[in-house]
Amino acid sequence: MLKLTQFAPLGASHRDTLTLPYEARQKSRLLAKTDSGAKVGLFLPRGTVLRGGDLLTGPESGVVLIRAAPEPVSVARTDDALLFARACYHLGNRHVALQIAPGELRYLADHVLDDMVRGLGLEVSRESAPFEPESGAYHGHGH
Repeated sequence: MLKLTQFAPLGASHRDTLTLPYEARQKSRLLAKTDSGAKVGLFLPRGTVLRGGDLLTGPESGVVLIRAAPEPVSVARTDDALLFARACYHLGNRHVALQIAPGELRYLADHVLDDMVRGLGLEVSRESAPFEPESGAYHGHGH
């Protein structure tokens, strides 16, 4: 089993990829299989959240590229800045992880939240896409 214990330098060449959904990318300890089927163990500092494009390595010196897996997400769209801000406020007030792009919000699929966001006046659809939420105002990506 390949042990992944730290971030590799940016631009390092990788020998394999590990595709994980958001929930798994939040775990500091995880047993998984790479996309080629190799067994890996994540042994990272607590609080580490992996992003698509991160590179991990360990004592065996192999480098593995992290990919964000497509997963069911709700996508809310509007061109109205006030409606957009209100939706961000109400979802954030519920501590919902949000991926924010111009005119578009993504969150893990949830029909109750979908109804609330529609009630605010946004269009909501379901998609299968990688989910990369905001890391938060006080969270640095320290590598």
